[in-house]
Amino acid sequence: MRVGIVAVAQTAFGVHRGLRPQELTYLAVKRCLEICGLPFRDGYEDIVTCSSDHWDGKTLSDVEHGEVAGAHLGPGEVKVSMDGANAVLLGAIKILSGHAECVLVTACCKETQVLDPSVIENFGFDAPYQQLVGLDFTQAAALQAVAYMSRYGLSHKDFAQVAVMERRRAKENPRLLAREDLSLEQVMESRMLAYPITVLESRAPCDGACAMVLACEERAKELTDRPVWIKGFGSCYDHHNLGDRDLSQPFALKEASRQAYEMAGIKDPAREIQIFELSEHYSYQLPLWMEGIGVCREGRGLEVLGGWEQSVLDPLAFNPSGGLLGGVPRYVAGANRVIEAFLQLRGEANGVQVPGGPQVALAHGTHGPAGQHHCVLILERGF
Repeated sequence: MRVGIVAVAQTAFGVHRGLRPQELTYLAVKRCLEICGLPFRDGYEDIVTCSSDHWDGKTLSDVEHGEVAGAHLGPGEVKVSMDGANAVLLGAIKILSGHAECVLVTACCKETQVLDPSVIENFGFDAPYQQLVGLDFTQAAALQAVAYMSRYGLSHKDFAQVAVMERRRAKENPRLLAREDLSLEQVMESRMLAYPITVLESRAPCDGACAMVLACEERAKELTDRPVWIKGFGSCYDHHNLGDRDLSQPFALKEASRQAYEMAGIKDPAREIQIFELSEHYSYQLPLWMEGIGVCREGRGLEVLGGWEQSVLDPLAFNPSGGLLGGVPRYVAGANRVIEAFLQLRGEANGVQVPGGPQVALAHGTHGPAGQHHCVLILERGF
């Protein structure tokens, strides 16, 4: 059995003061169902929502997201409270296990209604020790960036150049929030959040939602003549405490990638995959995640991105969309990577389409401090 993605939709990413989180979800759901011609509530057997009680400011946040997706007096709904790539993975599992033929997947976050994200992020750390010192995800990322720099002799300037490159690509993507060129000086001289991460080297917070319809092979072919198949996926957690990990080595990403490649029958990802949409919440993460998925040598991600390292890979294969630094809401982030990969394989990535008709893509999501958890999905063009 194969699982196909038949339709995707997103709201605009930005500041949506006049809309509640569930209203953003509804807008994405409505558009997605219109694209594939499915009726609301009666067109699918299951719903997977992705949201956060902390970020929505209420318990059982999925109740309202589920209702606007059709769960009230309709299909069953289950919530994923982590990166949206995991919601896509769970939707695929529901179909592969025979529990559903068609699944609606949603993800939403309204970040701008939270004044101090570090208060929420602090809950992600060990309560007796690391919470008490006030750690947040940016500080944890800075520890990882320094470990990465120290291991391979990298510099802050190297990471700042990644931000310049990402924002240059994001400028051409009408689906992202931040769409202006940045100079290296602007990035390096912007406000320091936690060394070596400046504000322009971190993902721009914003509001938004997305939705997609997954279906078994028979239903997928009924709903579209241009399906994109989910060939494989993998998911892995690393140790909870930062001190129990080697932060310069993304173990969980390596394992999630191994699982996905094995399921998809991928032997040489650098040669068999043409598009890589990776979730870089901070600039240093793009080369580190490239090394984690096994498409370049450890410590050489920056050289591949810059075209200085001899490689079968085109630097444009990595985040042609502009990545998360262009402004994608958290929780939506990994699902957005799936959507951007889907659009590339369909030849519909307006503004940032990679030429040559890519056939296989990798989409990636991460959650938790310093890449604690990773999810990898392999997508294949089905027409």
